[in-house]
Amino acid sequence: MTRTKIRLEHLTKRFPGQRAPAVDGLSLEIPEGEIVILVGPSGCGKTTTMKLINRLIEPTSGRIVLDDEDVTRVDPDRLRRRIGYVIQQIGLFPHQTIAQNIATVPRLLKWDRARIAKRVDELIETVGMDPATYRDRYPKQLSGGQRQRIGVARAMSADPDVMLMDEPFGAIDPITRDRLQNEFLRIQSELKKTIVFVTHDIDEAIKMGDRIAVLRDGSHVAQYDTPERILVDPADDFVADFIGRGASLKRLSLSRVRDIELGEWPTTAEDADPAEARRTLLASDKGCLLVLDEGRRPRSWVSSDHLAGAGGRRLSEVGLPIAVVTPHATLSDTLNEMLTARYSTAVVVDESGAYAGVVEIDTINEAIRGMRMRERSAARDRLEAESGTAERPDRAP
Repeated sequence: MTRTKIRLEHLTKRFPGQRAPAVDGLSLEIPEGEIVILVGPSGCGKTTTMKLINRLIEPTSGRIVLDDEDVTRVDPDRLRRRIGYVIQQIGLFPHQTIAQNIATVPRLLKWDRARIAKRVDELIETVGMDPATYRDRYPKQLSGGQRQRIGVARAMSADPDVMLMDEPFGAIDPITRDRLQNEFLRIQSELKKTIVFVTHDIDEAIKMGDRIAVLRDGSHVAQYDTPERILVDPADDFVADFIGRGASLKRLSLSRVRDIELGEWPTTAEDADPAEARRTLLASDKGCLLVLDEGRRPRSWVSSDHLAGAGGRRLSEVGLPIAVVTPHATLSDTLNEMLTARYSTAVVVDESGAYAGVVEIDTINEAIRGMRMRERSAARDRLEAESGTAERPDRAP
């Protein structure tokens, strides 16, 4: 049975001069090791709720229970050191190096220098960056996506059990956002932090969340459930309208590449003789080959025409660019990569970047058909259960 990590009990916040409370009697249980998404229309109280949890804002009434301890009245600074916090604007200190930024909380906790240095390098590597390259740089020398990664690393610096993330990927371009989301989900699959994540984007909520709390004004919970149940069985018209149209495509965010059987594809080495590669292509039922380098990392697609015009060039220097995804990518992300690529097949790579298989359009279609069949079956089961309840004769108490 999943243990409750955070429990909000009748949490309320009234701001002076406002008639209605920003958060009105919110009660919510957040399971240990899961990502719980707070999602809802602008102004519904999502960010206020998050700030109440680590007491950047003090509650008017109600309780915040962390690990069975009422932390509503404890020292707020001590509480915040137990909780990592990531915001959309990232909030890195511009005059400090990346290493100094990440070390902020460990320094407050009086860790020794060797331990801090080891933790800094470990975290830079965890978020997919090279410590030797980035530890002494300043925030202005990083791209927006890199700064966001460092913001996540800083939030994890003291190895908190709980992380609060307020639209952490909201200010980044869509391609970088997808990749950062996937990277974060990969990290979470290993670390299993308890995460409260605020977003206004239902697609992001479906992709990132183990559970989603759809909030009305005042942080009233319209529905608190798994992404699948919210998509398949919205509690009311408010939730259905918030989900919007295109629920079938949204359900592709519920499945990941690791959940499906990968296809195989004929490959050739990047330094292979074009004539030899052409024989491999003719012996297959495909229209092109996947070129791999010496580390079996995918480089390009090559057709018969590309092979004929290769001349003395390596095969990785000719052909079409590839769409690459990892096992942690959702089928929605994979479909987007396939549709924007010149060749509508996604290449899957493992943690080392080596070729692991492919995902084709037919695989995506089959996944959608499977989801629809499961939904119809679940709907029939619900109708039968409701019918059985209605027909059951009343019993005396």
